[in-house]
Amino acid sequence: MKAETMLAELNKIRQDLDQDPSDLEWLTLHHVFCFVSYKVGDLQKYLDDQAERGAFSELEE
Repeated sequence: MKAETMLAELNKIRQDLDQDPSDLEWLTLHHVFCFVSYKVGDLQKYLDDQAERGAFSELEE
């Protein structure tokens, strides 16, 4: 699993919402996306570890 794939999906979800800073759902998704984008290397390490544990086996089948 690539970090970029996860980020793209998260961004799609974020963009499905109206950009409304008073909406907690949009605000949460926006800031989580921004933060994780800065930590893409850490996300990839986490995803690699999870892949070794079989976390994505159902997705890959």
